[in-house]
Amino acid sequence: MIEMQDIWKTYPNGTHALKGVSVKIDRNEFVYLVGPSGAGKSTFMKLIYREEVPTKGQISVNGFNIGKLKARKIPYVRRNIGVVFQDFRLLPKLSAFENVAFALEVIEAPKKVIKKRTMEVLELVGLKNKANRDPSQLSGGEQQRVAIARAIVNNPSVIVADEPTGNLDPETSWGIMQLLDEINFRGTTIVMATHNRDIVNTMRKRVIAIEHGNIVRDQQRGEYGYEF
Repeated sequence: MIEMQDIWKTYPNGTHALKGVSVKIDRNEFVYLVGPSGAGKSTFMKLIYREEVPTKGQISVNGFNIGKLKARKIPYVRRNIGVVFQDFRLLPKLSAFENVAFALEVIEAPKKVIKKRTMEVLELVGLKNKANRDPSQLSGGEQQRVAIARAIVNNPSVIVADEPTGNLDPETSWGIMQLLDEINFRGTTIVMATHNRDIVNTMRKRVIAIEHGNIVRDQQRGEYGYEF
């Protein structure tokens, strides 16, 4: 599903965000990325959905060499990768339904398909009855559920989640994690960066720890393992 081979990422200011990273993530895995702030986690994920390209090395996602992808192929590859951000990034003037439907509109899906699929995913995330509400009328947890619905509406094979519970209270965070666990159970690979020790230690998925741009630990059913 995702494979990095000797990946280096150096930014113009000389910062080495990743240093010789090699890792393979299989289909249907749920992987936590942990480590201190500035360790390279966000860069790791941006490489997956091709917001960044490696300075050196090769990364493949769904069989595509991401670093050498032609511009016309990028939208196609991104359709198969859902992205969930800590700050939700919803369009404030659109309803929950419209925010989710927008992801289908940009790929010119038929209107009947858009309506049916959008309501299906809103039901999955527990917001079918709030489809017409604007983000300002929703709680933080509900906004994140809309963001997750938007990420999965295209049936992506991979979801990349950058601190999806970072702005939420503990109870709401667990609701989001149960939702992501259900999505993973349905067959979607999930790569999630987090600083939430309780979630990582309780759910016991694969843990990849990054420090100073290097993978320092890769454990099945791992633990958080940091004290900050």
